[in-house]
Amino acid sequence: MTDTTEFSLHRIATIRSCYPQRFGIPRQAGLVKSATATIVFEATTDNQLAIREIESFSHLWVVFVFHKQNYKGFKPLVQPPRLGGKKAVGVYATRSPNRPNPIGLSAVLLERVEFAQTEILLHIRAGDFLDGTPVLDIKPYIPFADSIPQATSEWADSAEATLPVEWSGLSLQELAAAEPDAVQAGELQQLIEDTIALDPRPAHERGSDGKEGQTWGMRFRHTDVKWQVINGTAQIVSVVVV
Repeated sequence: MTDTTEFSLHRIATIRSCYPQRFGIPRQAGLVKSATATIVFEATTDNQLAIREIESFSHLWVVFVFHKQNYKGFKPLVQPPRLGGKKAVGVYATRSPNRPNPIGLSAVLLERVEFAQTEILLHIRAGDFLDGTPVLDIKPYIPFADSIPQATSEWADSAEATLPVEWSGLSLQELAAAEPDAVQAGELQQLIEDTIALDPRPAHERGSDGKEGQTWGMRFRHTDVKWQVINGTAQIVSVVVV
């Protein structure tokens, strides 16, 4: 007999991310080192106690909810972009967000902890989170137990090839206007380049099936960025402040 026990989970914190929209978010954590985010707790006594000594660890596991997925029902077979979006495999053999329970798990770098008047902030890097993501739990990454050097993954055994990224003169001017602070502008430029280099386009739009010169758009922080892929190179064409 199938156990039909239901479980109740609650949000412990919320993520503020550099990715305000779903499209283009890295498909795995760790791929974009320049992606910044903050795990925000209420500044309660319990939360202050719960994160004690968390700075002892360089990396964290974050358990979260895919809260903006629009799937109407669970599908046991999915088509991973890594396989060109044309071959179906079991969902448990993938990291697709279309799961029986919309729960994600990502390992991230913990940069620092900040205590504000009403919030406790865990500043993290290299995540794959949508802004507003609910956090269910946090656990420390422990190298001797979590790292498995002999692990294999066959069709997902290495990172995908990246696209070279070029900027038009106008788009660089627009970037400077959107972010007058030189340091912030440099960080934003790096984030844009690192993310678009991963080729966020749907799998069926890549290669021979793609439309040469089609314009794509993605939001980074407070900017909308548009680019095209021409002759295998992503070309940034505009940066517009939202």
